[in-house]
Amino acid sequence: MKEIPLDWLAIIVAAVLRQVIGMLWFSPVVFGPAFVRYTGCSEQEMKARLPVAIACDLVGALIMSFILVHAVYYSGATTIATGAVVGLFNWLGFVLVTHLPLVTYEKRPLGLFAINNGYNALTLAIMGAILAVWH
Repeated sequence: MKEIPLDWLAIIVAAVLRQVIGMLWFSPVVFGPAFVRYTGCSEQEMKARLPVAIACDLVGALIMSFILVHAVYYSGATTIATGAVVGLFNWLGFVLVTHLPLVTYEKRPLGLFAINNGYNALTLAIMGAILAVWH
């Protein structure tokens, strides 16, 4: 495998930005109430699980950012638009196709699928854009 230059600050910033967007996306003013309703958990349950959930999501976001920077590099993306496209293609090819069967096989609500996948599509596009232009 070809060695690529890694800018760890860019990787961390992209991961942290995913967290910030998640805080807004799942907040009470955006999709939080619908998310709570679709999951069947109470707000108290969500709040009790929040510290562990945030820690797990941060680790996942760092891994996602690290892998995505490789895809951005290998694709040759160097602009906001091309980086966003790489992020969206990764969402389409890996996230969307693995989450869609959850709606059919596990009878999960389509609205929950839309909320979660909208968040993943948006954040992967933004992360790809950041990783493409950050030098």
